Amino acid sequence: MNVKVKAATLSVASNSFLVLIKIVVGLMIGSVSVISEAIHSGLDLVAALIALFSVRTSSLPPDEQHRYGHGKIENVSGTIEAILIFIAAIWIIVEAGKKLISGSTVEAVGPGLLVMGISSLMNFWISSMLFKTAKETGSIALEADALHLRTDVYTSAGVFLGLGLIYFTGLTILDPLVAIGVALLIIKTSWELTRRAFMPLVDIALPLEEEALIMGILDDYHESGEILSYHKLRTRQAGPERHVDLHVQVQGNMALSTVHRLSDAIEGDIKEQLSNTSVLIHMEPCCKELDKNCDMCDLIKNRNHKPEI
Repeated sequence: MNVKVKAATLSVASNSFLVLIKIVVGLMIGSVSVISEAIHSGLDLVAALIALFSVRTSSLPPDEQHRYGHGKIENVSGTIEAILIFIAAIWIIVEAGKKLISGSTVEAVGPGLLVMGISSLMNFWISSMLFKTAKETGSIALEADALHLRTDVYTSAGVFLGLGLIYFTGLTILDPLVAIGVALLIIKTSWELTRRAFMPLVDIALPLEEEALIMGILDDYHESGEILSYHKLRTRQAGPERHVDLHVQVQGNMALSTVHRLSDAIEGDIKEQLSNTSVLIHMEPCCKELDKNCDMCDLIKNRNHKPEI
């Protein structure tokens, strides 16, 4: 079992426990804010199960139907999770609105305070572990799951505060008001997660800092004279995987074996700096040896030797 699957499995276990205790306590004390948190954790459980499936699937090697691997399944997973979060938020707002109209009563706040405190601490620990694993592995599915749970930390803390205020003031109307506040925070999370997970599905480029790192490596080869120029650099993200392709121009009289070693060296340097990266390099000869300029020669001359990206 790899580290991503272990992290996702732990998230499923923790969410299962939290759903159980929140729904029991919420029904016992009649608190819509606690029940809303149970629903939130229930959606987190569904999301954790989806994340577990996606990290298992994304790790599979390329096959006949998926020649570029299965990385984008994590982006699909993250998008589905975002939709589930949004649905949960709408349900919470509807239920809280009913409580505001009909009146809200909370039988006892003690058990609610206890379960919300446990939930905040537990989700903070699990989400921190998931964020760490997501950063190390580049997993959007684990990052989405971590974002779910980190939101749960804040919402559980908000419900804890609301129940505390009810205990000291007796104003039970605070219960549905806090639930609505929880829902609005969930909607914000849903939007952020949708944007983060969906964009790679339409082949969005790698972050600017990562592209700058790639260009820095290529510039070093250019300055050393090993390559003449590079152009048509394209990048995209697919789940935890990065894809890079570009054209590199070299001296036209270089031996094929030398060109091959040079291509391997550039590819290796990029992979060393960016994990989970597939690199495709198209090597082009310069035509100066034939006493004529190629299109790239003219382009470089016109652009003051700046490579086209």
